[in-house]
Formats: sequence, structure tokens, C-alpha cells
Amino acid sequence: MSESSAPSLPELIDMQIRANGPMSIASYMALCLTHPHKGYYKQADPLGARGDFITAPEISQIFGELIGFFCVNLWQQMGEPKSFTLLELGPGRGTLMQDALRAASKAEGFGDALHLQLFETSEELKAQQAIRLGQYYPYWPSEIDEVSDDPLIVVANEFFDALPVRQFVKGTAGWHERLVGLKDGKRSFGLSPTAIPESALPAAVHGAAPGEVYEVSLAAADVMQRLSKAVGRLGGAILAMDYGYVLTRTGETLQALRRHAYADPLAAPGDADISAHVDFGALAAVATGAGLTAQPLATQGDFLRRLGIVERAEMLSAANPDEAGNIAAALDRLTGPGQMGELFKVFCAASPGLVPPGFSP
Repeated sequence: MSESSAPSLPELIDMQIRANGPMSIASYMALCLTHPHKGYYKQADPLGARGDFITAPEISQIFGELIGFFCVNLWQQMGEPKSFTLLELGPGRGTLMQDALRAASKAEGFGDALHLQLFETSEELKAQQAIRLGQYYPYWPSEIDEVSDDPLIVVANEFFDALPVRQFVKGTAGWHERLVGLKDGKRSFGLSPTAIPESALPAAVHGAAPGEVYEVSLAAADVMQRLSKAVGRLGGAILAMDYGYVLTRTGETLQALRRHAYADPLAAPGDADISAHVDFGALAAVATGAGLTAQPLATQGDFLRRLGIVERAEMLSAANPDEAGNIAAALDRLTGPGQMGELFKVFCAASPGLVPPGFSP
């Protein structure tokens, strides 16, 4: 069958529903985002003004530079090992790591000890990463925890929000999973008729009112479990920046973005970014269960200010006075209370004894 005559992703999803019945939201998200040939992240570059969204590293070089400082600080706390792995999950165009390593490599010995790994599913983005980061000889592992026996630092910016979630809606006799099915030939949400007892869900959502929604990402828990085991064995830390909430709770956050505007998650499978807010409380529970120490969750604004973003912005403005306005605007977007500074949170779990910078007032 030629590429032109092959079914589109919406057609494939509808065919699967007709054959097997309604699917979980997690299955739907996985198909939309990571279908081997037609998934959102398998196709064109989604980033930037011509894409569907802009991430923090694309807003200002300072973001990546401060992440580089964070990594150097941890490497020094670990005794400056002669070999360590720096793993980035979902590196996008490689912008964050390019800025981070430009700054971090100024620390004597850091560059020589570095073993850079990039976990990426998009071939187009891998090509861009190779151009930006080729001088550091990166390796693209096929498994998220495919790392060498060296201390490990993991960086994940807007990675966990794209992992599939399942949704459960409280009914009068228990909870019912929300599914994606077909109604009058169109994709629509519905509920499984099978009731799930409240005892099967976390205590944090017991007593929820009828109609409330609980979201859970088994994929995120699995990723955190695998990484935490690796860090627990090798030493190091996991740093994640994303939009999310502190403790497990009810609330519906599933959303789709297309060309920088909200879209219907069911309307154009494979052509829109689909994500959900991250349950950082659940990730912290997994990490601490594996023996790591989870830092108190910080807002992105507080984290970046503690790392010196204001001072770095002032230095850049002094050196580039014609760009002072743009630098100030980027600073506000990254740290402002009505911008990413409050919406985005920063999570870190580390080996006991390490003191990750940016989390203490």
C-alpha cells in the first residue's frame, strides 16, 4: 500500500474503535503522539513560532545557562567524578542543552567527564540535536534508563506532561473510566459502564463529589520508577520542569494545542499537541519509595530567581543595551506570576546528601 493510500491516523483510530470498542484516553494519547509513522512527535518540528508551542529554552538563553549551572553544582557536590552521564528527556531542538553546556563547560573538568545522552523519538528533532550538540558526541538511547554505570543527572523540561493519562469520573456507585468512542460516526468521550470501587483509587480523592475527575499517568510513574532506580544505584538527581500540581487531587487538565491556540483533543489526532498537568506528588512518592530525597516543589519563578536569573539578565542587558527590552520581556515571561513563573513547577529528586540548588529560600 502506498503512503498516499494508507489510512490517516484519524481513520486508523476510528477503525480500531469500531473493531475493539472504546479505548482509554491513555491509549488515544499514545496513538496521537507517538504512533510510529503518523504520531504528532513523529512528524514535523512542533516548536517555535511556526509550530504549536514555545518552551522556556526557546524564550531565552538564560534558562539553559542556569540549568547548566545546576548540573555543575551537582557534579561538584558528587566529588567531580571523572565520568558521569547527563541525560535529557525530550530535548526538542537541543536548545536547552546547547545553552546549558556552553555555560557548564566553563567549569574545569566538566566537559571531559561528560557523557551526553538524549532520549528522543522524533527523527527530525534528532537531526537538529545532532547539529547543535554534535561537539559533545551525544548518544541517543532506545530505552529511557539505558545508561552506563556512572553517576547520573537527568533533565526533563516539558516531558512528563506529554505522557499518557487515564481519567476516571466519580459516579453515584463508584468511579468510571472515561473512554474515547464513536457517537454518530464522530469521536466522543463516554464512560465505561463498569464501576470501580473507591478503595481502588488513592486516598487523596476519596470522598470526591459525583462528576469530579481523577487523572493518573501510569506511564509517568513508570518513567520515574526506572530513573529513580538508576539514580539510586549510581548516584545523582532527576530535575523536571513542567506545569502541574503539588499533591494528588481531582481535576481535569487534558488539553490540546494547535498553532498556539487551544483545540479539541478529539478533532485532529496527530496534528495537535495533547498533554495533561503533572501530578508531582505522585512522582515524589515514586522517587522517595526508591530511596531518593524529593525537594519541596518550587515554582519556576522562584527556582530561576534562586539560581540568579535576575542578575544574569542584568548582565546581558548591560552587554547588549539594544536588546534590554527583549531580555526584560523574556525574564517576565519565564518568572512572572501571571506567566510561566507560577504555572510551571520544578521538581527534583536526588541521592541522599546532595543539596540541589534553587530549592531553598
